[in-house]
This record gives sequence, C-alpha cells and structure tokens, in this order.
Amino acid sequence: MKKTLLALALAAAALVTVPAAFAQNASSDNSGWFLNGNVGRTSINKGPYDGHDTGYAINGGYRWSLAPNFALGAEVGYNDLGNIHAKNIFNSNNVIDKGKSQLHGWTAGANARFDIDPSWYVSARGGVYSWKGHGLSNDADPIRKGLDNTSWYAGAGFGYNLTSKMSVGLNYDYFNAKKHQVDLSTDMVSVSAEYRF
Repeated sequence: MKKTLLALALAAAALVTVPAAFAQNASSDNSGWFLNGNVGRTSINKGPYDGHDTGYAINGGYRWSLAPNFALGAEVGYNDLGNIHAKNIFNSNNVIDKGKSQLHGWTAGANARFDIDPSWYVSARGGVYSWKGHGLSNDADPIRKGLDNTSWYAGAGFGYNLTSKMSVGLNYDYFNAKKHQVDLSTDMVSVSAEYRF
C-alpha cells in the first residue's frame, strides 16, 4: 500500500511540475488513433470486501475532431483490477487467500477529450464492461463463486500534454461487476500515459 501511494504521489507531483518547455501547441485537427495505459490503486468497499490493490488498464481507439479543442472517439481495452482480501468481521486481519476478489475484463465504449488550453485537458469515458471474476457472496454464510457478466464502466480524468502526440494524466474509473449476490464493483484511481498516432 505504501509503495502504491508513494508511486501515485510522485506521478501526480510530476504531472503538476512538468516544465512548460515540453508543451507544444495542440494541432487544429486532433483526430487520429491513440493508445494509452493506466496503473493505479483499486478499491472495493462492498459486502465482504473492504480493501485495495494495484490494477492496470490498456486502451486503444480512434478519436474524431469535432472542434479545434474537442474530440470524440471509440475505444476498446483490457483491465486487471487486482486481488482484494475479504475483511474479517472479528478483527482487522485479512481472511484466508481463497477469499480474495479477482476481477478482470474487456471494455468497449466511447471517450471524449477537451483541451482546456494547449497544455491541459479533461477527459471522460464510458461503455460496456465484459468481465470475469471470483468473489465471496454477501450472505450470512459467504460462498466463493466464479462469475462472468456484461455490465458497464465510466470514468473521468485530467492531464497535461507533453507534446502534440503524448500526454500524461490522473484518472478515476468505476467498473460495475455484480451478479448472484457477489459485488466486485471496483473503483480505480490511476496515472496514465497516452500516445496519439
């Protein structure tokens, strides 16, 4: 946990202190292919779970320029949201490893990017989440179940354009994953890097 928090703090500090010398004017046509990756802290606070881990996501797609500073696009991706221990109702210790959550899956959706100025941007995304996972049910006598389903995801972020092709950002994403009294829905706060072709 300390390493994850330290990495997020350093990445956020680097994001804020990136020298303006690296910034270049944004292209008037911001359409094109992109590839991005996120890594960060995932957390669940539902049913038998109350914890966090490290997760990652990889996305790619295409954006169409609708204005000089606004683009709308389509994306597909994959994520692994880590393994979070089940909480112990008697004390603060973790429950046995078999109680850990597992959640990973594929995403397909839309994304939007708005350049506030040539250096800074805000973004949003959302769509369909096809997931697989394992977790404990929220019953008086919890049972570990293997599940898969199709649900939804959504997120938002902001960041800094290092060049007209590359940017770094800070993001919040929510992945909905519920089935048969097992709720593996996970939040992720992450740092990201994106390259535009």
